[in-house]
Amino acid sequence: MVSLNIKEASITTGVSADTIRYYERIGLIMPIERVNGIRKFNERNINQINFAKTMRKAGLSIETLKDYVTLVFEDDPTTIPVRKDILGEAINTLNEKVKEVVDARDYLQWKIDNYDSHMLPSEKKL
Repeated sequence: MVSLNIKEASITTGVSADTIRYYERIGLIMPIERVNGIRKFNERNINQINFAKTMRKAGLSIETLKDYVTLVFEDDPTTIPVRKDILGEAINTLNEKVKEVVDARDYLQWKIDNYDSHMLPSEKKL
């Protein structure tokens, strides 16, 4: 079983030690076992940190993620529909962001492809 201190957990997950402490304090990850005052992270803790990191990158707010994790930690099957709804809203938001980025990329590519006919004349007007 993995047993990492906070510095090693930070390096492993790519999440700062301060953020890990914050996630623990607000309940996004379960309390970390301490041995002689030093946090000892196990595989489950690392998985929870990686999950929180991924969900934050996907655009979930701390509040929404905390609501989701609270429901998960309750381990109550009746909360599954609510948990799925939270993730469904997150994927919809992420899909909107992806579309915006793809549209911007396509527009930029069009400008590159049409540089001589479009951009050069426009640049002369600047």
